[in-house]
Amino acid sequence: MDVLYFAWVRERIGLPREAVETEAATVAALVDELRAREPRYAAAFEDVSALRVALDQELADFDAPLAGVREVAFFPPMTGG
Repeated sequence: MDVLYFAWVRERIGLPREAVETEAATVAALVDELRAREPRYAAAFEDVSALRVALDQELADFDAPLAGVREVAFFPPMTGG
């Protein structure tokens, strides 16, 4: 699946997107796999309460299943102003 990173998540990981082979059943499990890769991923996913996730461009929760999902996007919450 394609995994997209936006804003400071992209800055910490150093990539805007990548193809990820995973057996993760949920977003949370995917995050655990990514955290275990390298320190830059661990830094990006240190506090998931500061992140939002979208599955195939629909907002989702971190316990959402990944079956059939083609794209996962991680980004910080939007701020108004």
